[in-house]
Amino acid sequence: KQDYRYDSRIFPKQGLLNLIPDLKTPIHVVPNGFDTEFWDSDSRDRISYSFISVATGTSHSPRAQVKGYDLIEKLAAAHSDWSFTLVGDANYFSPNKNVSILGKKSPIQLKELYQSRQFYLQLSTSEGFPNALGEAMASGCVPIGSAVGAIPEIIGNPDLILQHKDFQSLEILLSKLNPEKLQELSLLAKARIKHSFNYASRQKLLLDQLAG
Repeated sequence: KQDYRYDSRIFPKQGLLNLIPDLKTPIHVVPNGFDTEFWDSDSRDRISYSFISVATGTSHSPRAQVKGYDLIEKLAAAHSDWSFTLVGDANYFSPNKNVSILGKKSPIQLKELYQSRQFYLQLSTSEGFPNALGEAMASGCVPIGSAVGAIPEIIGNPDLILQHKDFQSLEILLSKLNPEKLQELSLLAKARIKHSFNYASRQKLLLDQLAG
């Protein structure tokens, strides 16, 4: 159940309990878990002010907007010295030369991309629990996400959450990040997934539900 305020074009009452207010079926939330032995960071240097985002179907314009690619393109246009990597749909087109387009990648290839990029962008207007966000954080990317679905819960730091879909607000959010603190934010992102969204926690919650 969410009081949605990110994009004014979207109905503010979102979530199962808003859509079915008289629902009587008990609900137990079991978040996804990540293999933090696989999704991990290494000692390589990350490309300064490099951004990555992963989504499929983005060669279709409505899907690209849902995944926040319109904001990413504005960032790319405004910061020619920053680099952006969009993974998942080789047919997506970007007008910006500092945006690299890659098709679908294997988990190992994705991990290598995450480990070399500094930020992960999850600027979706609609989202449930985005796995790529958790994978990227476990791999040491500093997350920047929209106030949508489980994104704020996964990230766990309000300073990294874009509250409203507004480009100037995104610019301000990024400008407030101290470059000297990015390594610390990377370690915190990794620890957040390892301690709050790991396989063992998910397994225990699932088994508790089966036992109960």
